[in-house]
Amino acid sequence: MTPTDRHPKPWQSIPALALLLLLTVLSGKTLAQSPDTTLPSIGGAGGGLISGQQEADIGRQVMISIRRSAPQITDPLVYDYLSSVIYKLVPSAPLSSSDLTLAIIDSPDINAFAVPGNIVGVNGGLFLNASSEQQFASVLAHELAHLSQRHFARRLEQQEASTPLTIAGMIAGIVLSAVTQSDIGIAAIAGTQALAVQNMLAYSRAHEQEADRVGMEILADAGMDPRGMPEMFEIMMRQNRLQGNRVPEYLSTHPLTQSRVSDTRNRAEQYPRRDVADAQEYHLVRARLQVRYARSPEVAVETFRDYLDRPDTEKPDAVRYGLAVALIRSGNYSDAVNELEQLLRGTPGRITYQVTLAEAMIEQGHLDQARKLLEEALDRNPGNYPITDMLARVETDDGNGERAAEYLQRLTRELPQKEHLWLRLAEAEGMARNIVGVHRARAEHDILMGDLESAQRQLRQAQERLPPGAPLRQVVTERLSQVSSRLNQQRS
Repeated sequence: MTPTDRHPKPWQSIPALALLLLLTVLSGKTLAQSPDTTLPSIGGAGGGLISGQQEADIGRQVMISIRRSAPQITDPLVYDYLSSVIYKLVPSAPLSSSDLTLAIIDSPDINAFAVPGNIVGVNGGLFLNASSEQQFASVLAHELAHLSQRHFARRLEQQEASTPLTIAGMIAGIVLSAVTQSDIGIAAIAGTQALAVQNMLAYSRAHEQEADRVGMEILADAGMDPRGMPEMFEIMMRQNRLQGNRVPEYLSTHPLTQSRVSDTRNRAEQYPRRDVADAQEYHLVRARLQVRYARSPEVAVETFRDYLDRPDTEKPDAVRYGLAVALIRSGNYSDAVNELEQLLRGTPGRITYQVTLAEAMIEQGHLDQARKLLEEALDRNPGNYPITDMLARVETDDGNGERAAEYLQRLTRELPQKEHLWLRLAEAEGMARNIVGVHRARAEHDILMGDLESAQRQLRQAQERLPPGAPLRQVVTERLSQVSSRLNQQRS
């Protein structure tokens, strides 16, 4: 995919970010003093659950903080799978809104989180540690249950009387929990206020039990196996024992005991037993991430070849696919193409194989072959995100900025919350010499990053380049008015 997806981002800056986040908790401000940080206080007399508008504000600010401080996986194949399984579960979850924003944190540790504003996030490590789709989905169902029962808001209400907190401070705590280990001595560094944030992130035993129960109902109603939940909990318990004093990130905010695991297993056994097969796509994406987190591409190639040589290998196609991805990462494109063509002969039309084969062809410099393969795939699967994304890459690599921009404009219309797509669109528009398009794309990226002043400048520059009366000038003027209004509200 993109260069940043071929090589995981470094975590060297995380300790400094953690300290900065802790300091912002104490000051009641969010990260980096952006113009989009002024938010109402939750504390005060009268109490009551936070409003829907406040939850939306929380969600927006959480995503701004994540975009700024947490390395993310932007691989369209991973995102597309996660989106598909989430929206398989959502109809069975008693949510007030099914409009979710998904974040995939680039970390091999087990973690997942859901916060007000319908933000759901997972670490790449969740794929590594869940050996089945049922186990993986159980964590997502559990997080959707927390959202549907508004546990975060209820937890926050309990904190109000003794420790009033601003939404901004809470956001800092959320991001701290999401992107760093949770046992880094928060109280010692930042005092009781930060400790209150950390305690607020830890769900109570009653909330966890309720999320277990509702989560299993979601799984069963969605046609998945509720037994995946106790299985996943047992995996986490084993991790906890192996890591000793270093508590797995997920368990720091979702306390897990042996009695809770037993209770969950007993509850799961009350559901009718049925054989639920994993979707093949789960194991393909899991193999893709196993390559990502391998010590090196060469080690990944050796590992997957060793798996294939075993007579008892399960999911051989997923193993072969993992080998193909590892071969691409190690620069052995010809062997990768051979593996992927063999997989496509067995399962013609599988999008994951086609997109990955096109990736190998692009690396070989065979852009016309990749374009033909992807255009035919897109004809059969109109609007598909991974296919369209890879076609945009073909055109960018081939110097066709205008065509690349067309594909990226489609993607930003469908996925307007993906900040990296706006940056790629700005690059393509620049290649096509569409300076107005560059400014507009940069403005949308800046809005998502919470930098409204920069977005305002970009839109003004776009406006200046358009003649009075031009339809596009009116569009830019309206967007500029929206951004200016938000900026004035923040300043006031």
